[in-house]
Amino acid sequence: MLEGIGLDEESARVYRALVERPSSTSAELAPDVGLAPSRVAEILGALETAGLAARQGADSERAVASPPGVALRALLAEQERRLDAVRSDLVDLEAVYREALAGRTVPDVVDLVLGADAVRQRFAQLQAAAGQQVRAFVRSDVPFVSAEENAEEERALLRGVRYRVLVERGVLDNPRFLAAAREALPYGEYVRVAPTLPTRLLIIDDDLALLPMRRPTDDRYGAILVHPSSLLDLLVEVFETTWSRAARLTDEGEPGAVDNLEELDGSLLTLLMVGLTDSRIASQLGVSTRTVQRRVSALMDLTRVATRFQLGAEAVRRGWV
Repeated sequence: MLEGIGLDEESARVYRALVERPSSTSAELAPDVGLAPSRVAEILGALETAGLAARQGADSERAVASPPGVALRALLAEQERRLDAVRSDLVDLEAVYREALAGRTVPDVVDLVLGADAVRQRFAQLQAAAGQQVRAFVRSDVPFVSAEENAEEERALLRGVRYRVLVERGVLDNPRFLAAAREALPYGEYVRVAPTLPTRLLIIDDDLALLPMRRPTDDRYGAILVHPSSLLDLLVEVFETTWSRAARLTDEGEPGAVDNLEELDGSLLTLLMVGLTDSRIASQLGVSTRTVQRRVSALMDLTRVATRFQLGAEAVRRGWV
């Protein structure tokens, strides 16, 4: 919280420690905050300037914390004032940007983002700016960032941004992928699977797209940022067409008639329809390959079909997948 209103991590530690005491010297605070007394003295001076601390009247060497309800609200009000000013400037800058955008020539349709760090930064910025939806192609061999590094996706989902993620079949080699997809479903992330995908792709609303690239001369990693244009329209159309033909990995919030189908069998059928082998289905579901084969056989008996292809068609007809 304190860092959110402009205090760095060290200053926040010192202020919290000071709040816990009636008063304190730099030397007394130093062991508790893990800093040298001289550094604590510098921070106390800065806190005093910011109105978060004051000197004790009887002993100028001792500092006391200003009441949080007063001091922090004042800082928060100042932070909000600055944010309001930034928002106002943002509106003006957006208007200027759109005027400039109207005059873009063909070479201005795309920007080059060179270097892995720059690509990761832009990848995060775009998701942070998303207002309604993010559409993505995910390949197993050309990542922008790993799932663990993509903190902005979670933040976007929590503020109501819808994600439609199309992964190629190789991504399901990760045995945790199905569980992760199910965990994200209630927050508005829908996942489908295609046999292969032509590229990694990120589309933010209908405003921008990010495509990976490599420089042929030195093989340095980079990406292309595509602005509103016919090229962006084409990328959106490619995504929507591919999405419409892909197999669903999650139910996308649409209830179906499941005929009391067990959850394990529903997941098994979904992965079977995607085209996974028995061993890879077993890995995703956390069961043995023999269990998968036994459940497939039981489902074929239940639906009275002779082949797995017929089982898939019957599962679709019954609304199981």
